[in-house]
Amino acid sequence: MPTRYVESSRLPTAWGVFDIHGFDDLEANKEHVVLTMGDVGDGEPVLARVHSECLTGDALFSLRCDCGNQLEAALKAIAEEGRGALFYLRQEGRGIGLLNKIRAYKLQDAGADTVEANEQLGFGADMRDYSVLKPMLEHLKIKQVRLMTNNPRKVAALESAGVAITERIPLRTDSNPHNEKYLQTKGSKLGHFFGH
Repeated sequence: MPTRYVESSRLPTAWGVFDIHGFDDLEANKEHVVLTMGDVGDGEPVLARVHSECLTGDALFSLRCDCGNQLEAALKAIAEEGRGALFYLRQEGRGIGLLNKIRAYKLQDAGADTVEANEQLGFGADMRDYSVLKPMLEHLKIKQVRLMTNNPRKVAALESAGVAITERIPLRTDSNPHNEKYLQTKGSKLGHFFGH
């Protein structure tokens, strides 16, 4: 199997104590984690978020995107419910990697939008691969989710992995002068839906 479970441990956070589960993606040579709270394998729909790594937004507090805000909102929502799962996939920059993301930022500084910048670098608009989710979901025995997302590709990816999506919950975050164009492009070119 290209993706294998490695180990689990407790992870105290500002929102509560989660369990962190590590997975090794042998095919892509990447390590992914899932944070869970409560019993997620009981067959009932699980509040879930599939989050792709964004070092600049998640850890360095960049205002160019809404990634860090979405990550925090998802962890807070799971903690408030006392049950849920956050899949943290190592797919930086929509799958193009950190250094190429910085190159894309430079092109955006010159006027390109986020999709145009990726394409000018020779990549697709979104290079992420969600197939890695299937073995992770199977290991955690998650079959139904209430998915926190604005991204229709994530809905399709989970459905193709055999997961029933019982509800889609939009993640609303505030815009700022640095990410207004980015958010508009996600809606107009990538089909993200921000309403109910």
